[in-house]
Amino acid sequence: MALRRERMRLGDMLIRQNVLTEDELKKALELQKGSGKKIGEVLVDNGFITEDMIVRALQMQLGLKVVQLTGVTIPKEVRNLVSVDLLKKYTCIPFELDPYNANILHLAMADPMDMAAIDDISIVTNLQIEPYIATTRDILAAIDRCYGASETLDAARRFTQERAQLRGGADDDTDTDVSDAPIVQLVRSLIEQAIRQRASDIHIEALENKVRIRYRIDGALYERMVYDNSLLPAISTRIKILGGMDISEKRKPQDGRMSIMVDRQDYDIRISSLPTIHGEKIVMRLSSKLNLTRNKKDLGLPPDEMERFNHMLASPFGIILVTGPTGSGKSTTLYTALSELNKEAVNIVTVEDPVEADIEGINQVQVNNKVDLNFASALRSILRQDPDIIMIGEIRDRETAAIAVQASITGHLVVSTLHTNNAVGTLNRMADMGVERYLIADSVVGVIAQRLVRKLCSHCKKMRPATSEEKRVLRMNTQEDVNVYEPCGCDFCSHTGYYGRIGVFEIMEVNDEIRDLIAENGTTEELERAARNSGMRTLRENGINYVLNGTTSVEEMLKASYE
Repeated sequence: MALRRERMRLGDMLIRQNVLTEDELKKALELQKGSGKKIGEVLVDNGFITEDMIVRALQMQLGLKVVQLTGVTIPKEVRNLVSVDLLKKYTCIPFELDPYNANILHLAMADPMDMAAIDDISIVTNLQIEPYIATTRDILAAIDRCYGASETLDAARRFTQERAQLRGGADDDTDTDVSDAPIVQLVRSLIEQAIRQRASDIHIEALENKVRIRYRIDGALYERMVYDNSLLPAISTRIKILGGMDISEKRKPQDGRMSIMVDRQDYDIRISSLPTIHGEKIVMRLSSKLNLTRNKKDLGLPPDEMERFNHMLASPFGIILVTGPTGSGKSTTLYTALSELNKEAVNIVTVEDPVEADIEGINQVQVNNKVDLNFASALRSILRQDPDIIMIGEIRDRETAAIAVQASITGHLVVSTLHTNNAVGTLNRMADMGVERYLIADSVVGVIAQRLVRKLCSHCKKMRPATSEEKRVLRMNTQEDVNVYEPCGCDFCSHTGYYGRIGVFEIMEVNDEIRDLIAENGTTEELERAARNSGMRTLRENGINYVLNGTTSVEEMLKASYE
C-alpha cells in the first residue's frame, strides 16, 4: 500500500478518478513552475478543482478514511508530539493515538501520498503513522486552534528578549529578514487566527498595564489574548505600516486599509486607530468578497419572502431600501442582490463609503470628501454615465435622498440603505428628510428591514420546556406545551453555544394601497396594517419562527426584535 502511494502522483490519480483532464494537468504544471507550490494548491488556486474533490478522489483511490477536524479535541499528549513548524511544512496534524494500539498515531494529511511527511513524523514521534485525509483548510484551522495562541506568545516573548538585548548593547543582526521579526509574525498570527475563527473584527486594546486582544465572532466579543503593555507600540506601528498610516502620529485618530491572503482567500482589512488614555486602541474590520457575495439562498429568507424579494429585484425602476442598525448584514444583502443583477446587458454603478468588496463587472465609486466627492456629487455624475442600476451605500441627507428619488423616477433601479428600526418607519424617515410624499409613493418599490441572530450550535443545543414568560414573549398560549432550545457549548462552537448567524427579515413590498396611504400622509399604524394585510411578517414574527424551529434562542430573538 505504502509503495503504491509513493509511486502514484496526485495529478495522475486525479486523472484516473476522472476529476481532472490531461490538458488541465498540463496547464496546472505550467503554472506550478517557479511558484514553489504543490500541485494540489495550484489546482485549487486556479479553479480546476475544489479541496473537497481532491479529498473524495483520494478516498476512492487509496481507501483511506476522511476526518473532519472541526470540533475534534486533540489531546495534549498528541499536540506535544510534533513541532508546529513541521506540521505547517507538510500540511498535516496528528489528532489521536489509535484506541487499540498506542504505538499507532492517526495523522490527518492534505496529501496522504507524501511519504517524506509520514517518514519524518514517524521518526520524530517514534510511532507508526496511520494517514487520514482532510482538507488543507481544515488542517490549517486545526493547527491554528491548537498552536496559534502559543505561537503568538512565543513571538511576543522573542520580541521582549530582542528588545532587552538591544538595550543591553548586544549586536543586532541587521541582515535578518523582516518577515522573521517576532512582531511581524505576531501581527500576522493575530490576523490569521481571527480569520480562521470566523471573526469579523479584531480589537487591540490598551489597558492600564496590559494589551488585550478580543475577536468579534458571530456578533459577540471574546477575549483571546493578553500581553504586556510594552508590546503595544510595536504592534500598533506594524499595523500602521501595513495599513499605510502615519506611524509618527499617535495623538489623533487614523484610518487605514490593507489586503491579506489567508488559506488561498483574499481578505480586505479596514483599520481604525483611536488614542485612549493608556495608548492607542486599534480595531481591524475583516471582510472577504466571498462572504459579502453569497448565494441568495444563504441569506435565510423563507420561500414566500424570497419570492417577494425576487419580485422587487425584477422591477425595472424604483427604489429598494435595506434598513437596519450597523452590523445587521445590510451590505451582504445589497451585494448579493447586485451579484444577482450583474449581467452583461446591464450597467451597474455604485457609490460607497468605503467600497467593501471589489466585484467584477460592477463600476464602484469610493466617496472622497477631500476632493468634494460625496454621495450627492457622485450621484449627479453617475446619472450621466448611462446606468441601469445604481447602488448608494447609504442615504444620509436630503440631497442624496432627492437625487435617488429623481433617478428612480427617471427609469433607474436604485438600491440603498438607511438606518431605521423597521420597514414602515423607513418611509417616514424619507419624508423627514424633506422628500415629498407623492414622490416617495411613486418611487419606493419595497423596503427590507433586517437583523442578524446567532444560530444555535447544532452539535450541542439542548431542548427544554419554555417558561410561562417565554411563552408570553413567543405569543403562545401559556397553557400550551412549547419547547425551546438553549445554548450549551462544545468544542465545535468553541464553547459559545452558537455557530454562525442568519438574517431575520421584514419585507414590505409597496402595493397600491400602501402607495395611496403614503401620498395621503397615512399614520405608521395604518401603513403597518396595510403591509401586514398584503402578507408582511414582522421581525418579531420571523424571529419567533426561528426560536420554535430551534434555529436560535429566545435571548437572541429578543435582541433582534426589541419591542
